[in-house]
Amino acid sequence: MTERQLARLLRDVRGGRVSVGEAVERLRALPFEDLGFAKVDTHRELRKGFPEVIYCPGKTVEQVLAIGQRVAERHRVALATRCCPEVYEAAKEEFPNVTYDEVARVMVIGKPPRASGRAKPVAVVTAGTADVPVAEEAAVTAETMGCRVERIFDVGVAGLHRLLWHREKLEKARAIIVVAGMEGALASVVGGLVSAPVIAVPTSVGYGASFEGLSALLTMLNSCAAGVAVVNIDNGFGAGYFAAVVTRRERR
Repeated sequence: MTERQLARLLRDVRGGRVSVGEAVERLRALPFEDLGFAKVDTHRELRKGFPEVIYCPGKTVEQVLAIGQRVAERHRVALATRCCPEVYEAAKEEFPNVTYDEVARVMVIGKPPRASGRAKPVAVVTAGTADVPVAEEAAVTAETMGCRVERIFDVGVAGLHRLLWHREKLEKARAIIVVAGMEGALASVVGGLVSAPVIAVPTSVGYGASFEGLSALLTMLNSCAAGVAVVNIDNGFGAGYFAAVVTRRERR
């Protein structure tokens, strides 16, 4: 249930259009619904502004679909991350409106809110092409939460002229997600160029001494550029979600 739906229900009770008993029945699933294997947080959109997101690894296809059904019944959209094609194929049989981004590994049930064409975008920047899957997870997450996204890929520090070519786009962004592996220096470079908040995402891209993303993580954490926040290794979802929260609060 959304904040708007709850307010409408309370007005209907006050106006006599809905009985107290019927209102109690509608609210029975608050604050969660126990499915046995999962307790679906039906209250999360009221608290956070976006419904519970399904993390697919470790869950069976049936469990993902059951959680997705409960979320989709009560909210406009359900988002599932790290989703495999097998889950999507099963979901197509269950839901009339479902999409899947194979690169991002993100499945969306329902219709996300449409971003205004005049809204300042979230820029998603990658150092290299190998960082794109994590970047797309961030981009699709932000788009599903109602953000306009500008993608700027393969502009790493090995050729800084590529990044500077897009400087005007960076300066117009409301928030910037920088996705980089190897040594992870791109986040500091972008942070030194712009006034918008930068959300750095280290990736596990790189040779042996990158330690599966640890070198990029430490570089980003030790950035001398102000205004750079860091999420965990390969956590595109966390970056996209955080960028959406930042832009939503700024719009308000």
